[in-house]
Order: sequence, then structure tokens, then C-alpha cells
Amino acid sequence: MSPADVAREDAVTAALGKLDLPSKARLLMGQDMWSLPALPEIGLRSLVMSDGPIGVRGRYWTADDPSIALPSPTALAATWDPELARRAGRLLAQEARRKEVQVLLAPTVNLHRSPLGGRHFECYSEDPYLTAQIGTGYVRGVQDGGIGTTVKHFVANDAETDRFTVNNVVSPRALRELYLAPFEAIVHDAGTWGVMAAYNKVNGTTMTEHAALLNGVLRGEWGYDGIVVSDWMAARSTVGAITGGLDIAMPGPQGVFGDPLVAAVRNGEVEESLVDDAVRRVLRLAARVGLLDGVDPVVTTPPEDIDGLALAREIASRAVVLIRNQVLEQGPALPIDAAATTVALSGLAARDARILGGGSATVFPASVVSPLDGLTAALPAGALTYSIGAAPSDDLGAAERGFDLRARVFDADGALLGERSLPNGAVNWLGELPEGVSYDALHTVEVSGTFTPQETGQHTFGTKGFGSFRLAVDGTTLFDGNETLTSTDPFEAFFGSTSERGAIELTAGTAVDVSMTHAPLKFADAPLPAIMFTLAHAEPRRDPDELIAEAVEAARVADVAVVVVATTEQVESEGFDRTSLKLPGRQDELVSRVAAVNPRTVVVVNAGSPVEMPWRNEVSAVLLSWFPGQEAGNALADVLLGAVEPGGRLPTTWPAALADCPVSEVTPTDGQLVYREDIFIGYRAWERAGTTPAYPFGHGFGYTTWAYESIDRAETTVTVRLRNTGARRGGEVVQVYLAPVADSVVRPARWLAGFARIEAEPGEVVEAVIRIPDRAFEIWDEDTNAWRRVPGSYEIQAGRSIAERLLTISYDA
Repeated sequence: MSPADVAREDAVTAALGKLDLPSKARLLMGQDMWSLPALPEIGLRSLVMSDGPIGVRGRYWTADDPSIALPSPTALAATWDPELARRAGRLLAQEARRKEVQVLLAPTVNLHRSPLGGRHFECYSEDPYLTAQIGTGYVRGVQDGGIGTTVKHFVANDAETDRFTVNNVVSPRALRELYLAPFEAIVHDAGTWGVMAAYNKVNGTTMTEHAALLNGVLRGEWGYDGIVVSDWMAARSTVGAITGGLDIAMPGPQGVFGDPLVAAVRNGEVEESLVDDAVRRVLRLAARVGLLDGVDPVVTTPPEDIDGLALAREIASRAVVLIRNQVLEQGPALPIDAAATTVALSGLAARDARILGGGSATVFPASVVSPLDGLTAALPAGALTYSIGAAPSDDLGAAERGFDLRARVFDADGALLGERSLPNGAVNWLGELPEGVSYDALHTVEVSGTFTPQETGQHTFGTKGFGSFRLAVDGTTLFDGNETLTSTDPFEAFFGSTSERGAIELTAGTAVDVSMTHAPLKFADAPLPAIMFTLAHAEPRRDPDELIAEAVEAARVADVAVVVVATTEQVESEGFDRTSLKLPGRQDELVSRVAAVNPRTVVVVNAGSPVEMPWRNEVSAVLLSWFPGQEAGNALADVLLGAVEPGGRLPTTWPAALADCPVSEVTPTDGQLVYREDIFIGYRAWERAGTTPAYPFGHGFGYTTWAYESIDRAETTVTVRLRNTGARRGGEVVQVYLAPVADSVVRPARWLAGFARIEAEPGEVVEAVIRIPDRAFEIWDEDTNAWRRVPGSYEIQAGRSIAERLLTISYDA
């Protein structure tokens, strides 16, 4: 240890020695939704945690406290650039400091086992090595800024169905080689200060009590010295959690630690030394982030400030994956010549950008640049037309455009307790109520204000949440009734669907009064004060056939047609898995009909994870923009018009159809989800099945061309020499796969062993030097319960994707 580390350990030991049992037990449980208690007697200030991973929300889940919104983790992984991930982490540390947050609840390094995983967008990849490299960069960046990370969800939390109770049955080998691998690499290479234990069970034991994995593997084998915090409300047993290796049970103030832990020690069920060990780790974290008096934090001088909007734009553009770029008479479909091209833009997602996935990863940026905004600013006046064409969904969204709202809280006698501004119709008060409001006294919440429509016609209003609602618009009561809770998911009010309550004719530009009074369902044994509901709205709905026809006619007379398609929050979100990979609504029809009248049709797929694209061979170009964050439109314009090359490569395999996927099951049977595919997920499973996907792992084009000229090996590194054979500067992701020639054990045909991103000018020759880790040659031996190197002959294959391997060299291990 360094002298600074020794000083922090000494301070931790001194502080621990001053605490009595109740104080120690209290420190191991949240005092509220997001924070641990301060202990002034030892100079300990309160530690605040906040959700990520694309932004830092802070204590308040509201648009009134805006955050930078970076692109989705799938987008970050598509850059194949750990250093860019590190810069993203440094920006998020900067945001955390601004919001007085010390620990970021990110990154998510679970794997894309099935494309139906509802939280797919929040994870990086189907490949554990790529996941580990991007996650390592991210954690290093956040902790460069003096902010702790909590790598999650440990472990095998790869789907959302029955996530609180499911028992995931996973072989020891699959656990080690796939699901534990990113956590292990990040512990070793980035030194994360936190890990989050998942809701699910693994092989019969709930993860917040899994001593074999938490104490045995994480702390014992890997030497991890940080904290283990529960996912929110995941801790279920006092004795099981503390003996199983859990340090912090969140949220509070009710839970399995605190007073129940004191009682368990005094009753002889728990050794106080276990409590001391957990408290030591919590105090170590506090010392590292600068919350313990008398000792310096790990980072005394944070990195220089980063321009958040500029970095959001850079990541979004570099994450774009160009998976098709057909050569036409005039040359490749992309990039577009802005000076000599008219563009017909269509798709509701082009106007109302889908910038992030649903669930706890949600943050509220101060501004959003839609594709329509970005292209309008980038193209010459008169070059762009816009048509809605098709909407991803008819579902209502939170009341936002044109609304001026405020939330006021009343007790049972109608007395005003407190109020808060409300920049949109979503009320998400999790543990943090408006000043002066207590959960017990709260009886009703009134959302009221004005709405100035932008369109004339029938505007539809609705609600999301549980309890009683009275909704009135322009003096007309649209709904007065109750909504009952049917799910066991405590966050259904946030993740669930919206109910339509009525429609009313309104005139563009004429403001009307809007009010919704809500008496929420409240529970005496609620683990935290939570008020979650939404005033929802949809603009006038036009005939779908008419909308598509308008887009088709605009495309017919334009030089280029750009169609933006998207998923919705009802398709990709925390809390539930997907049932289909089809784009919602009539978006597929819109693309096909536009492509039929314009050969230069470009489709932008605004989704965090794979979707079916039945029209993919009918169009001239396809771009995957993922969930691109708040600078979505500017980044897209940069790529479409050639200011920036699309730098992304697929971090996961995209199927032609769900039926083709070798692994797709996410629904448990009798409470169990058996990982029958064992070590064969992602491209490993596709190659084993001998099935060809629509687009393979690692695939993606830029705006130049490359010649792979030679490959050489020296000990543990491989050098690949490339030449830029195109007419412009560009970048390439050189991927190296390891393939056994004649395998003596059951293994995939090949697997990712390393990669490097390079750039070159036209005609320039560059070298990519890639280190192949020893682990690439090893398997987990279930007989010896240890890693074992597999000797034999291997091919080291370098190329542009798992399917396009261009150079090979032999290696004898």
C-alpha cells in the first residue's frame, strides 16, 4: 500500500474503534432512499449514492434538476474504445461532484445473453472481454474524479422477468468464463470501490446472501476490498445478508440491518466481528471519497472540467454503426452531400427523440437535440422536409411540450404541506419528498397549471400510477376514479403502462387549465416513502394511412429519404423483458413504402438493442444510433453529412428474426431459469448452431476502405499492419479472435481475444499492436475448480468482425 492508503486505513481503524454496536449497525443501512447516515462523533459525513449509468440523477428524480444524458451503454460499447469510456466516466464524476453525490450506481456489466432482455440497453455486450474492457475504462474514469462506482448486478442478472425471485441455474464454468469475467477484470484492472449484489438467486442462493460468491470468490480469490451494496430492496434476511457478505442494505430507514442487526448480534446469531468487517469497508469507501475527517481522499485534485455536451455529441457520433451502405450510381449512399441534396425526413422518432431507455437509468437533460433539430441546423435552408410518417406507439407520454405545471401536496384536511415545480407531468418522489412534507401526513397531490397546445384537434389525456385520480382539462372532468395495483414489482408505478382517460378538442395557441388530483396508495410497511404517478398526454392523432402517404410523397421527390425508426419505453425498459424484436407500430411499413419510391433511402434505427429489420435489403443504408443521449440530432447530422465518420462496430449480434436466435429464453419455469446453453451465448452460440445472423458481432463500416496487409506475433502481442486505401481519413477497429485448431475440450469455434482502434490518413500504413491475455487460452476446470491452460495449436485471426477474418497466424500454446 502507498503511504496515503496506509493513512486512510489507520484513520478507518481509529474511527471504527470509537463506534458502539448500534452506530455500526446503523451505518450499514440507508437512512433514506439514497444516503447513509452521518456519524459526527467520528467525523463521518453522509454518503450519497445516485443512479447512472448515462448520467447522474442525484437525490431527486425530476426534470427540475437536470443532468447530462450520455448515449446508452450499448452505444458506448459500440465505440470499442475504453479510453472514450474513461472520458465518459470522468464527465460523470464531474456531474456527481456538482450534485454532491459520492457514489455512482454503475456500470452494468451483465451480458446480452438473450436479445429479449429488457435491460439490454443498459449493459454493454454479449462478449465478456469487450464488456470488461469498456467497463474498466468507465470505472477508471469515474474514480479518476474521486467518485466511487458500484459495478452491477453481481451476478447473472441478465433478464427482468421475475427478477426479484428467479433462481438462475448456471454451471460453474459458464459463471466463471462469461458472467463473472467482467467483474473479475474490473476488480483487478480498475480497482472498483463498490459492487452491487443483484435481486436474483444463483444456483439456489439469493445474491445478497451468496457467501460462496461474495466472500469466497469476490473477496477471497480476487482480493476485493470495497463495499457490497444490495440492489434496492434486495436484502431479505439479517443473518443471511451479513454472513453472506453484504455490507450495505438499501434503502432505509427500514430494512434488515440497523436495529435488526443489533438484535441478531446480541442474541448470538451474528458475530460482531462480521459487523466490524462490513463497517470497516464502508469507512474505507468514505475515506476514499473524502467523507472521513483527518485523512485525504484518493483524489485531491479532480481532472480538468469536461464540456459535457461536446462529449455527449462525440460519443453519440462515434457509436453509430453503419451496417449497410450500398454503392449506387452516384457512389455510396452515405455520406450525403449537403450542398447538392434535398432530404425527406420521416418518422415520429425524428421529431420526438428517444434518447434513453426506461427505468432507473432515466435522467432528465436540460435540452435535447432531436434528429429533426440537428438536420434542420446542418442542412441549407429549404433542403429538408419533415413528415411524421409513422409513430412507434400510440401510448401517451408524460405531459411535457406546452405544459407549465406545479405539484402541491395536501394533508387529509386539505391543508397545504409543500410544493415543488414540475417541468413535466411525471412525479417520481422516491424517498425525497418536497420540503415540509412527511409520508404519513401526505394525503393528496395536485398537479396543476396550464397547457398551450401546438396543434388543433383532439388531445388525449391519461394517468399512470395507482390510487384515485381526478383529471380535468379546460373545466371538463375527463376522469374521476381509481386504479388498483396488481403486480408484485414495487416499481410498477414507474415502469408500468399508462391508462387513457379521455380526449378533448383544443385549439393551437390557446392556453387551457389542467389539473389532476391524486390520492396515492400508501402502505404502512412501505420500506421507503415513494410517490410515483404521471399526468400523461398525446397530441391529436391523425389517420395512420394518411401519415404514411404524406411521407411517401415527400420521399418520392427528394434526392434522399431518411427514415428514423425507434422502440419505446414500453418495449425497452427495466422491469420487464421484451416479447418480440419487431419494431412497434407501422414503422416497418413506412420504411418499405418509402424505399419503394426512393432508391436512396437511409434508415436510422433508434433502439438500445436488436430489432428485426425485414426491409434491410430494400434500403440503401442502415445506421444504428442506439439510444444516443441528448445530443442525438447533432451527432446524427455529423454522421449523415460526413463531418464525422460512423465509428461504431456491433457489440452484440443482430438477428434477422427472433426465431433464428440460438438463445432467447428469459421466462423462468417453476421459478427457475436454466442457462441450458452453458458457455454458448452470443456469437459463440450462432457459430455453434451454424446459423447466419443479419449482422455479425463486430460488424460495421466507415467512410473509407482498408487493406489488412500482414500479421506478426511476438510473445503475448500481435501486430496487424493496415493501409487506408480510401480517399479520406478514417478509423478501424481491428479485432483479434483466438481459434483452437483441434480442440481437446468443448469450447466455441473462436472467441474475442483482443482489439484496438486505429486511425489513418489516405494511403497511410498503421500498425495495431494487440495484447492477448493469458486468460484467452484458459478454461474453468470444474473438476479441479480452477483455471486451466489448454495446450495445443491455435489460430490467431485478425479482421473486421467475427465473420470477416482477414489474416491468420499460427500459435502453439
